[in-house]
Formats: sequence, structure tokens, C-alpha cells
Amino acid sequence: MGDGPRQRGSAATGSSADVAADSGKDTGDSGVALKKEIGLVSACGIIVGNIIGSGIFVSPKGVLENASSVGLALIVWIVTGVITAIGALCYAELGVTIPKSGGDYSYVKDIFGGLAGFLRLWIAVLVIYPTNQAVIALTFSNYILQPLFPTCFPPEKGLSLLAAVCLLLLTWVNCASVRWATRVQDIFTAGKLLALVLIIIMGVVQICKGKHHLSEDPVNAFEPFQKYDVGQIALAFLQGSFAYGGWNFLNYVTEELVDPYVNLPRAIFISIPLVTFVYVFANIAYVTAMSPQELLASNAVAVTFGEKLLGVMSWIMPISVALSTFGGVNGSLFTSSRLFFAGAREGHLPSLLAMIHVKRCTPIPALLFTCLSTLVMLCTSDMYTLINYVGFINYLFYGVTVAGQIVLRIKQPDIHRPIKISLVWPVIYLLFWAFLLIFSLYSEPLVCGTGLAIMLTGVPVYFLGVYWDNKPQCFNTFVDKMTYLGQKFCVVVYPAEDKPKEAGGIELKEEKSPLAGEDNEATK
Repeated sequence: MGDGPRQRGSAATGSSADVAADSGKDTGDSGVALKKEIGLVSACGIIVGNIIGSGIFVSPKGVLENASSVGLALIVWIVTGVITAIGALCYAELGVTIPKSGGDYSYVKDIFGGLAGFLRLWIAVLVIYPTNQAVIALTFSNYILQPLFPTCFPPEKGLSLLAAVCLLLLTWVNCASVRWATRVQDIFTAGKLLALVLIIIMGVVQICKGKHHLSEDPVNAFEPFQKYDVGQIALAFLQGSFAYGGWNFLNYVTEELVDPYVNLPRAIFISIPLVTFVYVFANIAYVTAMSPQELLASNAVAVTFGEKLLGVMSWIMPISVALSTFGGVNGSLFTSSRLFFAGAREGHLPSLLAMIHVKRCTPIPALLFTCLSTLVMLCTSDMYTLINYVGFINYLFYGVTVAGQIVLRIKQPDIHRPIKISLVWPVIYLLFWAFLLIFSLYSEPLVCGTGLAIMLTGVPVYFLGVYWDNKPQCFNTFVDKMTYLGQKFCVVVYPAEDKPKEAGGIELKEEKSPLAGEDNEATK
């Protein structure tokens, strides 16, 4: 198994390692290692909490629009759940065979080498996480503003502006305190649960009363309202896969799982079927109150659903969904910044992103970078185009990772595998993966092709920024200065436990942080 040079091209990655070591009183947690504290219940909570976000409130419209019938849309939701479970099983074997935190980034890097791992990280930096956060923030804006514009869609500029305010506020919270960020997550998780429970209960009541759209309309559930198209069906699966996004997040914290050989597969067996059940019944509930035309005409499906069934209490639904998506933005910021932080520790991203605040112990540079890249994505306010971007690229690397499982079986058949599944499952996943990518590319060549082009821009970046050892002295000096300025601006240092191999000589002196608004010391 190959890997790129750990610290090539990372000038000044060690510039503040010594600073942190000598500033133990400031960093406090700099010597703390990962602890195995995540049990089965918490593991299930991680999977369910990360999957259920904005997707179930956004994707139903995109799935129905591309599936062309209510019946096929429901099949898309069920099949996507089954394929997600198969993919999660493949990741479970990889997770205990390569017991590293970092998920598919770590697996791809170890199996296919440093370039492949870097491309996974590169596309996550440029497309996947910024797009995911932009979609969730725009969903938040939609559900806040839709009740104020009952007869028309909210203005696009208003949606983008409110989404930006949400993003900036939560970035500030995450920069200020890890405890604040986790408390926000705990509080707002209740919103998503309330919204989905309300939707499913009201749908069951409608079915018991015999009042649902399909009984009133003689048209069969599988009668298309527009011509069936294989490429469009593939896009429907992409839209559905967005709602299931987050199923692989438990692999990012494998090192912190209690008894991962047992709890990783158990958490998957419990969580994925549960989420599939909730998603299918939520979509059934939607069609009990709305015709396909009404559902397609709404940019805030749950709000329209609430207006149909809740009457004067319809305000509950947009507030519940807004709470859910607000917490979703917070959770995405938290996790994406940690991925960028981990990538920087491997020398695959600028070393500044692997530094933490000297007192708050938060990865402020990684959070700011995540925020800025998401603000750029907000310039495209069409959520469904954004979902196609992230869905295509995500599935591309899911397939590469699962293919890596087969490659590892061939190259190292005798390696210890505490979990070993039949190769039938990765083959099934890869066949579905090939169908999805080929027909999505055929149906939306511009969107999917743009995603591939963005990914390939990482190739020259890898060879120039990571692989190339003997960079000109002027370049190294420039990187050192920019890193130092970033340290001064954010008042951050490299954690002492992650002191890199190449130590620089940058000294962080006493400065007043523009972010913190207070004096912080970190003397070498």
C-alpha cells in the first residue's frame, strides 16, 4: 500500500509545534489522545444524526421530479436505503481492517496511494462539504422565509443572505468553543426528530381515514406524469443518496469506538434500516396530503404539508425543520473542519489548517476555510444542481473505496480481517454504482463533467504542492510568512502531540486576536 510523503511541501508545518509544547498551560488539551468512548448507542446516534438532516426535507421534490411517478419515487427511496446498507457493510470491513480515523480518505490513501487520497480530500475541500453546507443553509433559509411569501417563492438574494448569516453565526460559535458547538447540536437535534415524527403520524392518520391522494386520483401510482427516462431515474437516485449522506461518518471516528469489531456492524444493522423506514414513511405521508404537482411546485415540502394538515398550527412545521437544518449546518461545519484538520496533519493541506487556538482549542483556520468555501457555493442558489454535484462526486469516491476493498482482498488476502463479508456485496454495490454514474453523466454531462474537472485540478496541485520536495526558497519563504500571518491573526498553534517531522522556526509572539477580541500569549 502506497502513501504520499507525509510532510512534503508543508513548509512551516512545524512552525508552532514547539510553541504548543512550551505553552501547555494555554493549550490545555494538547497532550490528550483519542479515547475509546463511543459505545453502541452513541454509534447509532452518530449514524442516524448525520444522515437525517436537510435531505428528507429537500430531496423528495428532486426524487419525484426525476422518477416521474409516485410509485417509482418510493422504490428509489427503498433501493437507495438498501444500497446504502450494502455500502456501509463494505466500509465496516475496511474500518476494522484499516483501523484509522478519517474514513474513506484514509482507506483510499492507504490502498491506492497518496495521490488518490489527496484527490478524495481535494474534492471534499472544494465540492462535497461546501456544497453540503450550502444546501443545508439554503434549506434553513427556505423554511424560515417561505411562510412570509405564501403566494410566491422567496427571493433568491434573500435566501442566500439568510443562509450566509446562519453560516457566519455558526462558524463563530464553533470557533469560540467546542462545548458551545456540541450544545447547539444537542438542542437542535430535537427539531429534526419533532418534524419527522409529526409528518409520519399525520400521514398514518390520513391513511387510516382513507384520505390520501392516490385513493382520490384514479391514476395508478406508477403512471408517469412525464415520460420515463433512465438518465433521469439515475438522477433521482442521486437526489435520494444526498438524503442518505452521512452513513459513512462513523468510519471517521473508528479509533474512538468501543469494541469496533462488534459495534461498527451492529450500529450499521440498526441505524440504516431505521433511517430507511423513516424516510419511506415520511414520503408516503407527503403524498397523503399533496398531489405530485403540488409537491413539485413547493420549494419547502414540509411547510406545504403542514399547511395542508395542521391549519392554524402549521407554523410548527417550518420552525421544526428550521431547527433541524440549523443544527445540520452546525454539525457539518464541525465534522468538515475536522477532516480538513486531519488532512493538514498528513501534509495534504496547508499546515495552518492543522492548528488550534491557544486557549479555546478549536481549529479556527479550518473552520474559517470551510466557511469561506461554503459562502462561494451560496452564489449558486439552485439547491438541486448543488445536490447533483455532491451526489455524483460522493458516489464516485464511494465506488473507488469499495473497489479498494476488492483490491485489498487480492493484494493482501491473509491480512487480519475481524469482519469479512462476501465479495458478492461489493460487486452488487459497484454494479449499481456504475449504473448511477454512467447514466447520470449521460443525463447531466455539464454538471457531472464539471465535478470531474474540478477533481482533476487536484492532480497538478498534488505534484506541485505535496510531492515536489525541492521547492524554490522564495516559495518556502512565502509559505512561512503566510503561515505566520495566519497564526497571528487566529492565535493558533500546532498541537504538541502532532509535532511534524520537519520543524520550522516561526515564533508566535503575544498578539491580540481579531477573532477573539482578547489578548492571548503563546511564547516560544
